[in-house]
Amino acid sequence: MNRYQMQMAPRWWSPQLNGLMVKLWRPVRVRKQVRNERLMEVTVRGAERVRTLLEEGRAVLITPNHPTHADAYSVYAAADEIGVPLYLMTAWQVFSMKSALTRQVLRWHGCFSVDREAADMRAFRQAVEVLERRREPLVVFPEGEVYHCNGRVRPFREGAAAIALSAAKRDKRPVVCVPCALWYEYLDDPTEELKGIMNDLEREVLWRPRTDLPLHERIYRFAEVCLVIKELEFLGRACEGPLPGRILNLADKILRSIEARRGLPPRSGDVPERVKELRHVAIQELEKDGVDEPTRKRVYEELEDLFLAVQLFSYPGDYVAEKPTVERMAETLDKFEEDVLNRFSATVRGRRRVTAAFGEPIPVERPKDRKSATVQLTELLETSVQRLIDQLSGAAPGGR
Repeated sequence: MNRYQMQMAPRWWSPQLNGLMVKLWRPVRVRKQVRNERLMEVTVRGAERVRTLLEEGRAVLITPNHPTHADAYSVYAAADEIGVPLYLMTAWQVFSMKSALTRQVLRWHGCFSVDREAADMRAFRQAVEVLERRREPLVVFPEGEVYHCNGRVRPFREGAAAIALSAAKRDKRPVVCVPCALWYEYLDDPTEELKGIMNDLEREVLWRPRTDLPLHERIYRFAEVCLVIKELEFLGRACEGPLPGRILNLADKILRSIEARRGLPPRSGDVPERVKELRHVAIQELEKDGVDEPTRKRVYEELEDLFLAVQLFSYPGDYVAEKPTVERMAETLDKFEEDVLNRFSATVRGRRRVTAAFGEPIPVERPKDRKSATVQLTELLETSVQRLIDQLSGAAPGGR
């Protein structure tokens, strides 16, 4: 995973959607899509559904899964097929890392920033305003992170549903959510490149590369070593049992330790939401005037531990075992490359294609109970996107 920045968002970037600039920059966007992401083919299914909804004057919120760093290119390629530009809610870190020109290009493409660590009401109001007044669709990635887990969506956060329900409550026009599945496949077999990165990873933990073993077995042996190292660091012992349970147990122990240290009761909910709350508290402490060096060191270590908890959560533990396809092995090695070798972004192993599939629209009614409606809509969006992924994977060679 890309490392979290240890600060508040320095500013907010508003959208400046410009249809002419979107058209003018399209050749550049396509070149970068091919050169940087090796994304050679984009197939769009269900574009007419979105087009019809827009022609009917409905507010459209598109909720894709977020499996790769190429997803923004894929979504905008789908928008080209629909024939309309987009608004995209974008992590502020994306803006902060870009040049002034690139930031402006992002804004021309309808991107606006959101601070995922805070209750970013400015971004929330902007998103609701798009649904109330703008013709173009709004895109929100409810997973909130790139998890490199294309075959299995990670838990959706509630922000997208809350935005849709807020817009519906104001009754300006009908609001619909459109589930969207992004499905990536390799055009070239990347197995030899995968074996190369596996060799690097094994050497990183002082092992001799086990080229005599099947790749999926090497992946699990390496995962076991990494988990044991962290169990020894945080628990003082190596645990036993299946990886999925051990991974979640370690993440929970890390979070409970931080909650206890801060005098907070143990939180319920999934790991990303607990991390979001604790990061917000920690960063607020860093932002205070006169923070002494011991406190700063303690908070930085706490933020590192919180990032580790999210990293742990991002590994299902049985993803490759469920279906040891080349794509799933490649995704897992992508994660290891970022998390263990500390590379900012995983290397793209070969030429790829993507299918962007839009599902049946979900009408959003004015909520009677906002909280329960948000939970229900979030669950419905998550299951709808997973269903689309399952349909696409069933049609893929090898069933991925």
